[in-house]
Amino acid sequence: MWLNTSTTVSRGWIWCLSYSMNRRPNFGKCFVPWQTDDSDKIGIYSYKVQSTITSRLASTMIQSKVVNNAKHPQHLVFEVQIPKGAFIDNFTMDVNGITFTSSIKEKSEARKLYAQARAKGKAAGIVRSNALDMENFRTEVNVPGGTKVQFQIHYQEMIRRRLSSYEHTISLRPGRLAKHLEVDVRIIEPQGLRYVHTPNTLGDHFDGLTTLSKGEKKAHISFKPTLAQQRKCPTCSSTAVDGNFVVQYDVNREKAAGELEVFNGYFIHFFAPENLDPLPKNILFVIDVSGSMWGLKMKQTVEAMKAILGQLQPSDQFSLLDFNHNVRCWRDGLVEATPSQIDEAKNYIQGIHPNGGTNINEALLRATFILNEAKNLGMLDPNSVSMIVFVSDGDPTVGELKLTTIQKNVKQNMQDDFSLHCLGIGFDVDYDFLQRLAQENRGTAQRIFGNQETSSQMQQFYSQVSTPLLRNIEFNYPQESVSDITQNSFHNYFGGSEIVVSGKVDTQNLQHLESIVTATASNAQLVMETLADVEELDDFMTKDKYADPKFTEKLWAYLTVNQLLAERNLAPTAALKRNITKSILQMSLSHHIVTPFTAMVIENPNGDERMLADQPRDAKKGCCPGTLGITPKVPDKTIPSWANPTSVAPSPASAQKAPTFAMQPIHTVDNDPHFIINLPKSQKNICFNINAEPGKILNLVSDADTGVAVNGQLIGAKKQENEKLNTYFGKIGFYFKSKGLKVEVSTELITLKDGSYSTGLSWADTGSIIRKRLLVSVKKEHNVTITVDEEMSFMVVLHRVWKNHPVNVDFLGIYIPPSNLYSSKAHGLIGQFMPEPEVSIFNEGPGQDPEKPKATMEFKGHKLTVTRGLQKDYRTDQVFGTDVQCWFVHNSGKGFIDGHYTDYLVPHLYSFLKNP
Repeated sequence: MWLNTSTTVSRGWIWCLSYSMNRRPNFGKCFVPWQTDDSDKIGIYSYKVQSTITSRLASTMIQSKVVNNAKHPQHLVFEVQIPKGAFIDNFTMDVNGITFTSSIKEKSEARKLYAQARAKGKAAGIVRSNALDMENFRTEVNVPGGTKVQFQIHYQEMIRRRLSSYEHTISLRPGRLAKHLEVDVRIIEPQGLRYVHTPNTLGDHFDGLTTLSKGEKKAHISFKPTLAQQRKCPTCSSTAVDGNFVVQYDVNREKAAGELEVFNGYFIHFFAPENLDPLPKNILFVIDVSGSMWGLKMKQTVEAMKAILGQLQPSDQFSLLDFNHNVRCWRDGLVEATPSQIDEAKNYIQGIHPNGGTNINEALLRATFILNEAKNLGMLDPNSVSMIVFVSDGDPTVGELKLTTIQKNVKQNMQDDFSLHCLGIGFDVDYDFLQRLAQENRGTAQRIFGNQETSSQMQQFYSQVSTPLLRNIEFNYPQESVSDITQNSFHNYFGGSEIVVSGKVDTQNLQHLESIVTATASNAQLVMETLADVEELDDFMTKDKYADPKFTEKLWAYLTVNQLLAERNLAPTAALKRNITKSILQMSLSHHIVTPFTAMVIENPNGDERMLADQPRDAKKGCCPGTLGITPKVPDKTIPSWANPTSVAPSPASAQKAPTFAMQPIHTVDNDPHFIINLPKSQKNICFNINAEPGKILNLVSDADTGVAVNGQLIGAKKQENEKLNTYFGKIGFYFKSKGLKVEVSTELITLKDGSYSTGLSWADTGSIIRKRLLVSVKKEHNVTITVDEEMSFMVVLHRVWKNHPVNVDFLGIYIPPSNLYSSKAHGLIGQFMPEPEVSIFNEGPGQDPEKPKATMEFKGHKLTVTRGLQKDYRTDQVFGTDVQCWFVHNSGKGFIDGHYTDYLVPHLYSFLKNP
């Protein structure tokens, strides 16, 4: 980081900041001498990196304190690397007690101030340039002997989740041995930390020197090598600290609908559902094989493509196009990813020999044509994801050469449900163009090295888009409570990634913030709801001295500015581009961040000596960091009124609603287990208990004609009470044979199965799944309702007990309306009562318990002694329940149910009764 310029710059003049022997600053030309004997008398006496991650927002400070121990002036270079996409928000420099501070100005104003100082010989420049995945920040200062200088830079970034991990990278290249070197990273994640890992990216030299302490929601990582430990060898004067310090971690996820964090008037919604089946892919690889790809780039590309082809799933369809001045198709259309087809594709790739020019326009149009034809011919699964992966290392040299025309042609031919992902190899490709192509067509762009790492980078990029789990994801919030929401409509969600939405929220008039997420999974429509207490984080955040109190505001600003930059990149008119530029400028100045339209002015206390930090320029790169894709906002078609800003006719699936159970007459099985059979015509309830062993499965409904089976599996209490072991329903299974659908409800998960397909929700979620007109709706930690074709419905209520209770366990209750449309052959412990039977009760008189009178019940020719008492209905009051009067039939319902209760035992959770 700190160097004598004689080690890096030839003899000559450069513009710099210099200091005279009286320690006053002078700006102007500095003579750079040849190396002198004092070149090693520049010492770093402190080099610190402090980084705090608060809910994915990383705020990093790099501070270096250096001294010129020589007797004569020396020219020094201060250089750091910051991640691409990070925003610099502060920079200070202290030279012998004179402090230069920074401010953010509109670019033209900043340059004007800089020009004024330069005209007086009191200005110096800071150079910012681009590397592939980092950005260089470099300044120069010439100081007399004995001078101490402190530099400090602050930047912030949102850490994106990729391949199921957040990775925070700090460039650690001090350039010299430092008397005190320290890296201090703190992580504060209210969701809870799943794991924290610090790979040894600096090399084996530093094995065991990183310390890591991890709590439930916080972690602290420290790296403090001593001066001796920094040396490359015991007698070396050079440092071995030269690389990236990396921290990897992930957070806990209990809700499929994501985590809503509300703090200081802003909300952040983190969405990364797991345990979903991948959607099938239709993927076209378009590979540049022009002459410029010859050699290492082609070798690495072939290696990567062979590995990528081997990762295709049997449900995928694919094909290959390679192009130079001509376009060649390996197959005329998409083919299934069978082992033989994959092997043939690998052989084809292996035989490619780069030569000729670059016809990008024709290659991309041919690819879109193949996808369009496949869709028109009905070859694409409606629930599949179609994408093009385009790989090139240069600009067009054959055919259409105008980049804007190519962009327009692709946009016109690309259907709205297709996406285009672009990989640019090296610096000869116009990355700005690739970004626009990808952003305009719902994809992402990435630049990769053109060296030995090309193959691994290509494979890593493919891994990020190889597992689509959801399509058409929409985030909805109450319009009267939130404003300035960032992008809330997304084309795809890929496994291992994360979608983040943010906005402002009126916490003064709101106790809870509700969000509803709708998405399409593999052959199912998901509706997921989450609710956040607006004050939930207040106590946690205010008590942590390291947490950034403005993390929600900064994340919102980060997302908003990046979104505006992407929108500006695609703006079709100059007027719209100007309006977006004004918005970006306003955000930059309000939040003190450097963007392409602002610059940082660093000046002394008097304001007459200045330095200028401008946005880095690269003719082959877009001005705007990030690869945000802009998806047109489309109105949601489900759930509450505030989620629908405009009136839209609902689709058949989305129009399906969960029934209202609260006031319905109902058949119930709850507690240990108590059966309540409701007889609305005679206005009576008949109750009985079943005392079976834990693990046994009882059939509740078996209707072979309608193809419906409902069964419950018993679990036992932890121990006996009064010499009796109580049993409860721990699992309930529903089988809808005509649809081929099974639903399993346990005390942990709710799972919907369709053959090999499976998806589910946990009790920590509020949400819905729709498949083949079967709706599964979960109310967090309370109940799940299952509705079939709006004609048949069921409710399962969850009972939670204290985890360490010495006796009781979590269990389920089931509620079945008698109005369900079963056939006349329906049977089961509940199903046999669906056509309401005739029951008469007479000879009512006092029982042994004065509060429980007894009577005689006549049913199907049997006369039974019954007792009147109270049972509980837990539909509306999950804890205490509602009292229900009923006549109790003793001896496990003997005489009221057909046969003996053991006749209703079945072998599996989805079995029908053999002889009902």
